[in-house]
Amino acid sequence: MPLILAIILFAVFTVNVGLGAASNSAFLNDVGEMLVLGGVAVLFVIAILKKEADAKK
Repeated sequence: MPLILAIILFAVFTVNVGLGAASNSAFLNDVGEMLVLGGVAVLFVIAILKKEADAKK
């Protein structure tokens, strides 16, 4: 589940950057982008740690 959320948040970040680069109509400001990218990093780490714990079982 955390990996799916990380992918969704990364897609939101990517769309925002793409819109900002293409037509200067990004919907997130700098702080919003930072928070989304931070959330992606945290969720990705959680997903990797869960997969490693499952692999050890």
